[in-house]
Amino acid sequence: MSALFTVPGDALAGAAASGAGTPRTTALAVGCSLCLYEAGMALNDWADRAEDAAERPHRPLPSGRITAPAALLAASALTAAGLALAARAGRPALLLASALASTVWAYDLRLKHTPWGPLAMGAARGLDVLLGAAAQPGARTRTALAAAGALTAHTTAVTAVSRHEVRGGSTSAPLAALAASTALGAALVRGALGRTRNTPRTGHSAPVPPHPRRAGWQQPPPARRAPPSPPRSPPGTR
Repeated sequence: MSALFTVPGDALAGAAASGAGTPRTTALAVGCSLCLYEAGMALNDWADRAEDAAERPHRPLPSGRITAPAALLAASALTAAGLALAARAGRPALLLASALASTVWAYDLRLKHTPWGPLAMGAARGLDVLLGAAAQPGARTRTALAAAGALTAHTTAVTAVSRHEVRGGSTSAPLAALAASTALGAALVRGALGRTRNTPRTGHSAPVPPHPRRAGWQQPPPARRAPPSPPRSPPGTR
């Protein structure tokens, strides 16, 4: 199953973390994320066309179904479309989208086959979360830093593990990445629980009236009863 279906979740998570999401700005962020993701897919096929011709001839470019110039043009057009959507959401969103697009192009053209590749992949997903927050009114990106950091660490770990599964080699790097991802996730959970416990309750209890003397109230003196009147004599008697 394509990872395309996981992309909208990044922007949606950033919008939720900002606490000020609107349907319009969230849709713009999701559209930008999808465009940049598809741009990365097209650019990846263009960059790996020589390798795919030798190892995966059934791919679109080696098989001749799509030409190399067409793939590069598609990547450029999708990148431009993503940036245009981000610009409609505001300058902070455009800045985040530009950083995300630069990371995507750097990963496909330079960093994919280097030790920095897993970190670049993780950074792209983390920037995608921040894009969802930056597109909202007020651009509260700080509230999404924790979610972006967790996704960056998780994606970096998964990418490192998958690279070692294909190529083989030492397991120290993927184990260290998984340990870092687990530690960060646990820290985020503890922080969320701590904030929940420290949040004051909003329920209202019935007010307790103050003690009369403490409140300075003057209590009226008790009313005196009138003395009973003498019994009347019957008529005709003295």
